[in-house]
Amino acid sequence: MAGTLIIEGKTKAVHEVAGDPWHVLVVNKDRITAGDGAKAHDLQGKAEISNSTNAKVFTFLNEAGIKTSWVRSNNKHTYMSRRCHMVPIEWVTRRVATGSFLRRHPGVNEGYTFTPPKMETFFKDDANHDPQWSEEQLLEAKLMVGDRVVGRLEYDIMARTTVAVFKVLERAWATLDCALIDMKIEFGFDAETNEILVSDTIDSDSWRLWPAGDKRLMKDKQVYRNMGTVTEEGLSQIKRNFQWVADKLDAFMPEPQGLVVVLMGSASDASHAEAIKTHCTKLGVSCHLRVTSAHKGTEETLSIIAQYETCGRPVVFVCVAGRSNGLGPVTCANTCAPVINCPPLKPDSMSRDIWSSLSLPSGMGCGTVLYPEAAAQTAATMLGLTDHVIWAKLLAKQLNLWVGLKLSDKDVAAGNQ
Repeated sequence: MAGTLIIEGKTKAVHEVAGDPWHVLVVNKDRITAGDGAKAHDLQGKAEISNSTNAKVFTFLNEAGIKTSWVRSNNKHTYMSRRCHMVPIEWVTRRVATGSFLRRHPGVNEGYTFTPPKMETFFKDDANHDPQWSEEQLLEAKLMVGDRVVGRLEYDIMARTTVAVFKVLERAWATLDCALIDMKIEFGFDAETNEILVSDTIDSDSWRLWPAGDKRLMKDKQVYRNMGTVTEEGLSQIKRNFQWVADKLDAFMPEPQGLVVVLMGSASDASHAEAIKTHCTKLGVSCHLRVTSAHKGTEETLSIIAQYETCGRPVVFVCVAGRSNGLGPVTCANTCAPVINCPPLKPDSMSRDIWSSLSLPSGMGCGTVLYPEAAAQTAATMLGLTDHVIWAKLLAKQLNLWVGLKLSDKDVAAGNQ
């Protein structure tokens, strides 16, 4: 499958795919390097571990909704990717001050926490040790990537995406009691569509990981950087560390636990309830639909609520009832789970019927939204507090909405010329 060699680096090679101009095959090497290649050793098995790590990370990002070039693993050592014109910039995000940041900023103590995360950019130039570039330098460079200049729009999209990638991976690692200290990523412009994609490889060369937040337990390439004399035992320890990371990534995407239960007062409300379920599914949230009336079948309503309260899963109830909405308040009064009203309002009675959802008896705490998407989104934010997969999808959705607005503004602004 591998065609002509396009480019070869220290730890991987990129080949054309025969008969397919829009994809490439990336081949990992059993090679570890540091110091812009000044320090390098063969490390048998690293290619397979790197390929596995990269696949798990990019699968997680793709599932969240972040746009990447990764397509699929091809075999144990290679993966398929969209063909991209690569932006020669490393985008680094830091949560904790350590490493080169301390050398460049004397007076800052190791362990200083950046809130929000700090983003930096470095121009890829081994001969000059990948110099740091400011935002102004990067914009003034007017880098030509493919047939596209890296300008304000491109910079803003890549910068915001960089921080989003860090945040979703940081939250995922935190569930495994491991602190993501910093990481680097790269971007490419899709050769066919010109879309900006997270690209290249993300593996244990890309980040600092401190289990339990303890630097002494680091599992990343810094262990190799810190070795004065590299021994076979030292290389074996690095390989074990990298395999530990790859194995831990298996837990990045657990089975979803959170559940949204849509209670509709009548089967005639099914289309409204189905719309809520559709939006829940897009956010990775399981959703059950039930029909019950607080007015006509109070005991059955309470029975259904009790069933889900004891199901062992985090639950959010969404109540769909028009006219006189007793379903939301009754549900709220009989459960400690969150309750959201989303009545199927009709234009001719909206101003009257909405008050039965908004004007609640004292002691009630169920909120009200008007649209199915808003109901699903609100429920997902509640479940996302304890589910990093849902949280990642919410953040990716925010990112993609923001990018869409930037692109729309560019198109509209072009008409002002």
